[in-house]
Amino acid sequence: MPLAGLLKGKGRDVARGLIVAVVAGAFLAFSGAFGSGGTPLGQRLVYWIAMLVLGGLWGHACGALVTRFIDADARPWATAAILTAVITGPLTLGVWAATGLFFYQRLLSIGVLLNFLPAVLLITAVLSVLNVFLGRERPVETHASAPGAAPARFLERLPPKLRGARLIAVQAEDHYLRLHTDRGSDLILMRLSDALAELEGLEGAQTHRSWWVAKDAVASVARGDGRAALTLDSGLTAPVSRRYAKALREAGWW
Repeated sequence: MPLAGLLKGKGRDVARGLIVAVVAGAFLAFSGAFGSGGTPLGQRLVYWIAMLVLGGLWGHACGALVTRFIDADARPWATAAILTAVITGPLTLGVWAATGLFFYQRLLSIGVLLNFLPAVLLITAVLSVLNVFLGRERPVETHASAPGAAPARFLERLPPKLRGARLIAVQAEDHYLRLHTDRGSDLILMRLSDALAELEGLEGAQTHRSWWVAKDAVASVARGDGRAALTLDSGLTAPVSRRYAKALREAGWW
């Protein structure tokens, strides 16, 4: 169940994107966009829906990869530019090949390939900017165990010197996690994405791509310049991602 809960939000995002792609593909098919109106409607539906669904899946995969290496909140324009560059090349090649084989039963010339590039680049750039600046993800939230239930599995990973301590926050540092407790901190080798599943049983949330914070450890919140930061009762300061801020505020974190 914890792992299912962790994946649930991402699954909803993908499903929502696929629905939008299908609707947009149907619209382009019925309107005969980009000179496709001369072909049968059924053929247009298959082509446009397939193109938009595959393009959406490719864009989602690229987004997941790029945001593992660059903080979209700290460098939004750089993120959008890199996303555009990564997505455009292969997507243009795919559209060129699919168009030729689907409508002409042969590959079109390289000149036609180059003609596709500006349109694909423009659309990809616009969508990348919108995704980075307007997209908002729900943070992964973990919940306190019911009375009598087993404690969070993650507590078993505390090093011996921290066993029994109150977990305040978990901070990703490269391939390690720094565990902040009321008895000090220490490092363990683990990914934050895996830790989030095992933290179910403790009330808290992912406040940033690199942080999970226990809700009862929050002493105050500072806001300014469109950002927020949580001051914990240990004196530690945890950042709040722009993309998570609204959801955390609505959940009563401040």
